[in-house]
Amino acid sequence: MFLVNKSFIKFITDFGPLLVFFSFYYKSEKDLTVAIPPFIVATLIALIVVWFLEKKIPMVPLLGGIFITLFGGLTIYFDNPIFIYVKPTIINILFGIALLFGKFFSDEPILKKMLGKSIQLTNEGWKILNLRWVYFFFSLALLNEIIWRTQSEEFWVNFKVWGILPLTIIFTAFQISIINKYKLNE
Repeated sequence: MFLVNKSFIKFITDFGPLLVFFSFYYKSEKDLTVAIPPFIVATLIALIVVWFLEKKIPMVPLLGGIFITLFGGLTIYFDNPIFIYVKPTIINILFGIALLFGKFFSDEPILKKMLGKSIQLTNEGWKILNLRWVYFFFSLALLNEIIWRTQSEEFWVNFKVWGILPLTIIFTAFQISIINKYKLNE
């Protein structure tokens, strides 16, 4: 029987659609309308694979798939790239708003609900971490707006594919000091 490492499959389902988008974009001489349909199909296949293996689809990839399909479809239908350009802005604003206003619907920060089983922090630590992520998501939204409005499409594509992920990893790494400072003793 053929066994594949689950973390490898997770990696492929997370980054495979982006690789498909990027390769079609450059093979088509930088044409979004050529790159978006395979991106949508690859995203939907990745979600199906996740469902098949896990019997559930986590919220973030599901929302990503919905937004990729919606905004990619609008870009193709109206032949206007503005829809795909604003997708990261809208997603980041929605995540920021969800973290910011989640406290009105629950007594604990949304991040604690999402990560509370893997990270044990004091309530103050969760509040600080949650607020930092709010600022980060709003900053990413603003940065995306600045880049797509002032730079070339190719620059924006490269930023989208190779800029946002490293920024997120670096930001996450900077949160380790807060996590260590407010960590509950095990």
